[in-house]
Amino acid sequence: MTPLIIGKVEFDLIKARVDRVAQAVATETNETIAYSVGTMIETPRACLRAGELAKTAEFFSFGTNDLTQTCLALSRDDAGSFLGEYVAKGILPANPFATIDQEGVGELIEIAAARGHAMRPDIKIGICGEHAGDPASIGFFDKAGLTYVSCSPFRVPVARLAAAQAALRHKPGK
Repeated sequence: MTPLIIGKVEFDLIKARVDRVAQAVATETNETIAYSVGTMIETPRACLRAGELAKTAEFFSFGTNDLTQTCLALSRDDAGSFLGEYVAKGILPANPFATIDQEGVGELIEIAAARGHAMRPDIKIGICGEHAGDPASIGFFDKAGLTYVSCSPFRVPVARLAAAQAALRHKPGK
């Protein structure tokens, strides 16, 4: 998984290097190891270029901690001093580092997922980071077409329950 990619040219350069190393290892060991190369979507530009990225990226994983920081121009480390007031005054509906900002960051995720699936219908698209363990965020990700979450071990039970509930809510025919 290549982090902080901003476009296809950059991703393709890194993917070519990964492929060269994999080939060198296969030659040296006489063993081919199956692998896939994808990208961590962490910048607004990568979200907007997702259709192009999906031409060669085999999966996307949204790094929502960094995507939230780059989208909202907020440092998670510094925001604690004023985020409570932002929520109290209605500037943001919730702490965007705890629950996904659906109107801003979420829209970028929806755009990227739609463009990625349009280019490569079978692309795996998921989420990792703090939001992957938040039930409200997981419901949104399911609706946006993401197929997996990756979170810290202590959040797994809550994430699994939230994912199951979201799947039932969005089940076709319901």
